[in-house]
Amino acid sequence: MKRLLTSAFFWSIANAAPAIAGPMIYELPEETAALIPGPGVETAQAYCSACHSADYVTIQPRNKGKAFWAAEVQKMIKVYRASISEADAAAITDYLATTY
Repeated sequence: MKRLLTSAFFWSIANAAPAIAGPMIYELPEETAALIPGPGVETAQAYCSACHSADYVTIQPRNKGKAFWAAEVQKMIKVYRASISEADAAAITDYLATTY
């Protein structure tokens, strides 16, 4: 009897595993913020919104300058592995420094 219960237990675990290991699908809430229009906004939207909302950008300290934004963009590339070319990183940095 113990062997039968053990077999049934492991059978149920094995059959449940595919359901547990399936892809997770998240429904994100609607965007509540938008990037301010300006030169380079399309590039910033294309890359930045792939990982986070515009809220993340809009809550950053204002008027921090180009060095601040360059460091933020480089952090996204080096730490979070954002796949952004040097040219696009420069365009995003210029946009953020000028606009925020």
